[in-house]
Amino acid sequence: MKGTGALHGRANGWIGELLGTLSARQDEAMLELGAGGELLVARLRAALSALLLLLPLAGALSGADVGETVIGLGAAVFVNLMAQVWLVLARNRRRHAWLPWATGAYDVTTTTGVLVLLSLGDRVAGMNSMVVWSFYLVAIAMTALRHDGRLTLFAGGLAIVQYATLAVALFAGADAPEQLVSVDYGTATVANQVERLLVLLIMTLLATSIVHRMQRLVQMSGRDHLTGLPNRMWLLQHMPHLFEQVGEGRSLSVALLDLDRFRVVNDEIGRPDADRALRHAVGIMSQGLHDGERLVRLGGGEFVALLHCPLGTAWERTEHLRRSLWDQPFHPGRGLDPQRLSFSAGLAAWPQDGDDLSGLLGSADRRLQAAKHQGGNRVMARDL
Repeated sequence: MKGTGALHGRANGWIGELLGTLSARQDEAMLELGAGGELLVARLRAALSALLLLLPLAGALSGADVGETVIGLGAAVFVNLMAQVWLVLARNRRRHAWLPWATGAYDVTTTTGVLVLLSLGDRVAGMNSMVVWSFYLVAIAMTALRHDGRLTLFAGGLAIVQYATLAVALFAGADAPEQLVSVDYGTATVANQVERLLVLLIMTLLATSIVHRMQRLVQMSGRDHLTGLPNRMWLLQHMPHLFEQVGEGRSLSVALLDLDRFRVVNDEIGRPDADRALRHAVGIMSQGLHDGERLVRLGGGEFVALLHCPLGTAWERTEHLRRSLWDQPFHPGRGLDPQRLSFSAGLAAWPQDGDDLSGLLGSADRRLQAAKHQGGNRVMARDL
């Protein structure tokens, strides 16, 4: 029973993690990947749509019904025209936030529409056409390229609802069992329709799991494993978007922080306690941040604080953090003496001290080195 409870707890934990990842607001990296994925999907859609023109031709050569061939040709022409429209829109990367949802719904609904048209000539064709029905699977699979699990669930759920509704309507409209039998498409049964719905559900869950895994890998690549803070990669990915935000009237100051003598502390108390000391410092420094601000670890004892305030205010706040860290020593335990931690900091303001990340960090580092040369444990916001 205890093992069963542990297994149930792990399952609930995985489901909770999955739902949390899928429902979380996408960060800059995922948005950029999603925009690139939408363009890739648009190109794939255009290529697949061109190939669709061959299906009616192949059907005509094999002796298919003329009505079905005309429906197939008309549908192929329509999807080719729409594929070019979606491709033009997708080239404007991230300009249309609604585009992935619109194209996802379009891919699914177009498949349903073709099945409806087929059912007008042969009721069973609307339920047993494997070629057309398989495009539901293609539509669900392509959402994984957009790196948004919510979109995958949306497309999969829409496909299940639309196809189930179509099947129920076609069964309900059959006045005699003979109407559910077709020379070309076999017999339509409730069992095989349920099987198809289950395959759509499995495909949806599989694609969602792939997207979840991708989202977790991207999140982990942008996180420092020791402190849980964003890392250098995160900083490089997010700064362009942050510059767009501050360009709309918000202030931005960058504080480059470096813990003083941290290598000496590491040698004195050992690596495990030094890691705890680092997390202790991070906890204190993070308390001074406001909503929307970030503390980023570059490596070792070096950090970047992104502060939404003018340079003068940023100096006052960073100075307050420096005093708070000094006044709250770290206690390593095991009879070791408490360790007082401090940092030196150099500040830079956008755009006065640099209009990009490299320029800002260059100005901040120049002032940080000046603070170090004066003995450390101080904050500098101006060049000497």
